[in-house]
Amino acid sequence: MKPCLSASLMCADWLHLAPTLKALEASCGALHVDIMDGHFCKSLYLSPWSISVIRPATRLPIEAHLMVEHPEDFLEAVAKAGADTIALHAETIERQAFRLVERIHALGCKAGVVLSPATPIAAVESYLNRLELVTVMTVDAGFAGQPFLPEMLEKIRALAAWKHAHGSRFSIQADGGVNCATYRALYEAGTENFVLGSSGLFGLDTDIYAACKRMQTEVEAAIREVTP
Repeated sequence: MKPCLSASLMCADWLHLAPTLKALEASCGALHVDIMDGHFCKSLYLSPWSISVIRPATRLPIEAHLMVEHPEDFLEAVAKAGADTIALHAETIERQAFRLVERIHALGCKAGVVLSPATPIAAVESYLNRLELVTVMTVDAGFAGQPFLPEMLEKIRALAAWKHAHGSRFSIQADGGVNCATYRALYEAGTENFVLGSSGLFGLDTDIYAACKRMQTEVEAAIREVTP
């Protein structure tokens, strides 16, 4: 199966958002919205308001990635804004993971968890079967343009093996440094969803349609090498 392609809107040109969304609808399977509070990581990017702006303009599913210190304070606002999936960092929910996953489902959204590079799978193993999405950060959270961490490939392999052994339904997503240099290794390791930012999509060309076309060509070439 081809991986789902999730466009990271923190890297998009918000001055030309309407044509960008139109181009992404023809080339991607989801929109990835990074919400940051300046505390969990030292950056401020998008917000629940950002989701409410793009929701009426696109049919694509929206993934809300909460890089915030207290995600429980954001759930209702993010769901009301129009998110389809809400993904929480494992490091912020260890004392209330089951309750927050249940809350996300009660709000009508899919639930995901995000693992920072230094966070092991064991930290979330007890509730993996309750999730629809597991995101492996392949860079440290919070800043675009960081180099890919090859050590994360083994984490993805282990997660894919766990999923297979337990017959789980969650999708395995990679976020950070996902581009033509890493597609093949990520796909071979078991990645099912690529989050595409500057190096994988928005930085490929100043014309968003040309960037999308180049991205699709590069992804297809990498996947073809794995599954001829």
